[in-house]
Amino acid sequence: MPRTIRVAAVAGFLCGLIAAQYNQPYRPQFHFSPRQHWTNDPNGPVWFDGEYHLFFQYNPFGDVWGHMSWGHAVSPDLIHWRELPVALPEENGIMIYTGSTVVDARNSSGFCASGKPCLVAVYTGDGHHLETQNLAFSNDRGRTWTKYAGNPVLNLNLADFRDPDVFWLESAHRWIMAVSLPNDHKVRFYGSSDLKHWQMLSDFGPAGSTSGQWECPNLFELPVEGAGETRWVLKVGVNPGALQGGSGEQYFVGRFDGARFVNDNPAPLTLWTDYGKDCYCALTFNNLPRGDAPVMIGWMNNWQYAAKVPTSPWRGQMTIPRRLSLRRTADGIRLFQHPVLPEATNAASDSHSFRIHMESSPSGVREVGLRLLAADGTATVIGYNRDREELFVDRTHSGLIAFSPDFPTRTAAPLRLGNDPLRLDVLVDRCSIEVFAQDGRVAITNLVFPPPDAHGVEVWPRGAASFKLTPIASAVR
Repeated sequence: MPRTIRVAAVAGFLCGLIAAQYNQPYRPQFHFSPRQHWTNDPNGPVWFDGEYHLFFQYNPFGDVWGHMSWGHAVSPDLIHWRELPVALPEENGIMIYTGSTVVDARNSSGFCASGKPCLVAVYTGDGHHLETQNLAFSNDRGRTWTKYAGNPVLNLNLADFRDPDVFWLESAHRWIMAVSLPNDHKVRFYGSSDLKHWQMLSDFGPAGSTSGQWECPNLFELPVEGAGETRWVLKVGVNPGALQGGSGEQYFVGRFDGARFVNDNPAPLTLWTDYGKDCYCALTFNNLPRGDAPVMIGWMNNWQYAAKVPTSPWRGQMTIPRRLSLRRTADGIRLFQHPVLPEATNAASDSHSFRIHMESSPSGVREVGLRLLAADGTATVIGYNRDREELFVDRTHSGLIAFSPDFPTRTAAPLRLGNDPLRLDVLVDRCSIEVFAQDGRVAITNLVFPPPDAHGVEVWPRGAASFKLTPIASAVR
């Protein structure tokens, strides 16, 4: 019995220590951020053996970009994350860029031991002015990894050729890879039976926005709600030159026959996954349980100022995971995003971590909205303008903004309400605000850095809307 008590005491001490390590100013309480150092893109998100695995671009040696490796965290529920040791380290001058993790259930690669499924990472190796596609594998639930001795498995002798998105397509009985040719504004598709030998299938692009390099492609299939049919979504990162400046992401809705993607939307229409400044290189989780909606998670930052954000001892965090669906709207088939909501609490909690649901007719007023994290002239403003038919988030007076001239901005999304009331779900977590309008039809994600005493929340104009504020429990254990 005394030994059990001591173990429990140690466990309690460690939990308290971890909580203390995650309580710095601006440290998110229900979004993933690494314990320390730099992070950017999510990498290889996958569900396997009862765990969600999140890998991420990580610098093990500092809080600015460099020495890119794959960090690693696991979660039972997409909210409570436990950070593990670095999965794939930079070695021999080759950095580990963005990629995928797949479950090789058939041992098509020959990497899996004892007749059991294993994890295979497909990643871009960057070094010596060359980007190539490579493999690593794990037979112990992602705890240790071995890089394939035959790397690279795909080499075009290009300096810019990256971010493989890989999944098993049952109808074609092969692995599919979507990978970016950034400067050509193309996504190239490959097929493989074993993950080691790849055959080119087709190219998609240029299309949509071509203002910057194309990065982080992600291809997935979704049912169209109530239609008895499916469509494929191809999401592509654009950096720089996205809609709100810097980095952002567009998507295409169309058909994929196992070799070629065809866009259903006419040019020059460009669809954006998020109308804020701070959602980039989002990827969906591979191998989700049958029947589960795809879940996407992104990097909550922008390349314009990512190295300057005022956080320490870490820089970078992830968005809230979002379940995805397709719905037919008056404008066509569009992507909807539904946040995986963290646990609510009635206990005393962080006053900068909460959820708001707001509804407004909004009749008789030109603009309606919320002022959040307000104090002495400081606030982040969320609003809807009826004349412009747009939803906006204004952070020009949100607190710390002087660290970059690109930070104090007003971001806006087109949103026609018709006769429907305005419905907003807003997630606030110390240094971020994520707005989901009309059940996820529009998403706006922005970082903010309010002063410590900025706790005010109010509707404007007074009486024009109703709202409910729910404190969010910290996911830090």
